Amino acid sequence: MFTGFPEETVQFFLELRFHNNAGFFHDQHDRYVETVQAPFYALINELAPTMRDIDPLMEVRPHKCLSRIHRDTRFSRDKSPYRDHLWLCFRRAAEPREGSVNYWFEFGPDQLGWGVGLWGENRPLSERLRREIVADPGRVADIIHSCDLPGHDMALGGSFHKRMPVPPEVPELLKGWYLMREGYIPRLHPVHQWAYTERVIQEVRRDFEAVAPIYRLLRGIQDELIEEERSAAREERPNRGDEW
Repeated sequence: MFTGFPEETVQFFLELRFHNNAGFFHDQHDRYVETVQAPFYALINELAPTMRDIDPLMEVRPHKCLSRIHRDTRFSRDKSPYRDHLWLCFRRAAEPREGSVNYWFEFGPDQLGWGVGLWGENRPLSERLRREIVADPGRVADIIHSCDLPGHDMALGGSFHKRMPVPPEVPELLKGWYLMREGYIPRLHPVHQWAYTERVIQEVRRDFEAVAPIYRLLRGIQDELIEEERSAAREERPNRGDEW
């Protein structure tokens, strides 16, 4: 049962920040498992029933949801081999992270956050969402209204097209969604101290359930795109009779 992160979790991250090398990490590996990995796994297991209620196909195995402590430094100027914070990501099993529709949570000495949205840019999904907004703005607006984002201290964030014209039939509420390139909805002002108590699991679960309609909107579009790709692939395959 998850009752909050222990102080030792942050202590480990702080020490790793100042001793960011393989020797230190290897010497402290068992401590990492006990004070960092285990609490994150407990949090994932605590949230798993909620995530499966939102989407029965959601990946909830802890080792699949939790980020690696090792950094990929190949294309980064920062060559520090280890992260000083971790995040978890709930998305459909076996789907790539890039462009996925997902829930996330992150925690570290200077980080506490969670929300729902797209991991990176998903151009096909954004284009399809724009078409749905123009075709039926009332339906999309009702879905977003139902989540009561202001009441949960949440709002649309991300990156947006700056020069794209917005059709006049798009209402004010949906203009940001129409212009979205990489979109996500974070909790805006989480209190870091919540992470050390049961309050954090209560707040995260409450917010994740609240934004489930938006997750299902985006997920539904992604499912349509996947099915269209599969149908196109099936049509391109030659029939057995065509091979002769």
